[in-house]
Amino acid sequence: MQGILINSYAPDFELPGVDDEVHHLARYLEEYRAVVVIFMCNHCPYVRFYLNRLKQLQQDYQEQGVILVGINANDATQYPDDSFENMKIFAEEQKLNFPYIRDITQDVAHCFGASNTPEIFLLDHQGIVRYRGLIDDSPTAAEAVTQPYLRNALTELLNNEPITLEYTDAIGCSIKWRH
Repeated sequence: MQGILINSYAPDFELPGVDDEVHHLARYLEEYRAVVVIFMCNHCPYVRFYLNRLKQLQQDYQEQGVILVGINANDATQYPDDSFENMKIFAEEQKLNFPYIRDITQDVAHCFGASNTPEIFLLDHQGIVRYRGLIDDSPTAAEAVTQPYLRNALTELLNNEPITLEYTDAIGCSIKWRH
């Protein structure tokens, strides 16, 4: 595991979103009890398997002060599907109910130490990473989930309980780094 460690502060970011607004982590931390940063992209099949579950998580937890934030850091030169314009189309087609933002320099992904799409970083209201890794134990079949890792960590965090499982190895597509 590289990048930020559990119980360390997440790097702040200020990035453009598909809504043409600038998204600033510090502002989310002021407003929400928890922020779920998801490194994701448009073309990864694992992201697509999880989209409905991510939208459901946003719906289930928004009234408890939680926001999901999707960040796409893939190199759009090698993977044109992941261009900012295609992100806008993707967000609209998929009816995303959470911000989807662009890390064109890949600095944020590097600072987080993200390596896969999807990869989750659960931050408490102070910006401290409390969980990192998988959404759950069944990427391809929502009905087969036996370990809802992110949901469990969110519930524990919101109840001011220690996080039972702080880290899992994220699986999915690799982030497409610029050469």
